[in-house]
Amino acid sequence: MVISDLEFGGAQRQVVELANHMDPARFDLHVVALHDYTPLADSLRDAARRLHVIQRRGKFDFTVVTRLRALLKNLGASVVHGYLFDAEIAARLAGRWAGAAVIGSERNTDYDLKRINKLAYGLTRWGHDFTIANSRAGAAFNARMLGQPAAQYRVVYNGVDVDRFQPRDGAALRAELGLRPEHRVVGIMASFKPQKNHLMFIEAAARVVRAVPDARFLFVGDELFQGSCDSTETKRKMLGRVEELGLKAHCLFVGNRSDVERYYNVCDVTALSSLFEGTPNAALESMASGVPVVATDVSDHRYVIPEGRVGFVVPLNEATALADRLSELLSNDSLRREISARARAWALEEFSGQRLAEKTAAVYDEALAVVARRKGRPAAPDLKSAAPLCAK
Repeated sequence: MVISDLEFGGAQRQVVELANHMDPARFDLHVVALHDYTPLADSLRDAARRLHVIQRRGKFDFTVVTRLRALLKNLGASVVHGYLFDAEIAARLAGRWAGAAVIGSERNTDYDLKRINKLAYGLTRWGHDFTIANSRAGAAFNARMLGQPAAQYRVVYNGVDVDRFQPRDGAALRAELGLRPEHRVVGIMASFKPQKNHLMFIEAAARVVRAVPDARFLFVGDELFQGSCDSTETKRKMLGRVEELGLKAHCLFVGNRSDVERYYNVCDVTALSSLFEGTPNAALESMASGVPVVATDVSDHRYVIPEGRVGFVVPLNEATALADRLSELLSNDSLRREISARARAWALEEFSGQRLAEKTAAVYDEALAVVARRKGRPAAPDLKSAAPLCAK
């Protein structure tokens, strides 16, 4: 798998999740980062052997392709799976040059793609076999945006480590954070970028405080590496709005956390105020931790978060609707307990790391069969397990 870096991002965490759960008897999975900023390497099993860094030397460093091809040949790679724009373009070129099956990724929906990026995708479309989208909405969006046939897409929802993220006693960490027993905590686990719409969440928080004066709001995340995606400016606006609304005493900012699983256990409910998404890791992690989720109605959220069963879905950019649902869950202990139990069960059933690995392996098998036919070799036998993953 080839990715831009291993910072605290959703795509990066899914790369680690997949690498840790793929069946080692069938796949010797390696991770290639195009930048040496790799804080998530600590979570990657056997990272000393399986993590490789091919440092990109500037924006238009075409030697990445030749260096990646050399690594792929050295590893004997039969499948190359690219995540995020620069890594996917490099994977398409180096992977096809090395004779491997090439898989692309779509991690989001409804975003604006720069013209030069769209051109790069168009010029290299011959270099990949399938695109794995982490939502049906994302598959449809990518097909429209790039003018590719729907048959090239496979949908595999994100997975979560259900052993790492599970219900635990959060009392010790609550005390460490200065939270008292009567405090009701809403968590938002997201990098500080415009997509996550923190400003709308802050508006909702001001309304929640009027209904639940003991509410506290836990922000886990921070600006991105080197301030990318306008995250530095987003953080400035967030902090300014918290001050303007008089919410400073109600808010806790703890930054990026490698032990993020502990912070879900501090929360009574989590919120996801995003403008667009693929499959949000934060929702899966929250559910696996037995914490209800309230999220905006984007992408496949109505499938990921069944309404009233494991949480609630509210209209996009409706701060009042978000506040009402959060206040309802914070004020109703019995409802919150019922939803918490169902949330954990749903994560185990549909979004475990094992399910992610099994579904991705089926796509890899299908791509390998395509490469075998392309090279005039017999195709792999049983590919039925991949059929349900086709985007409709």
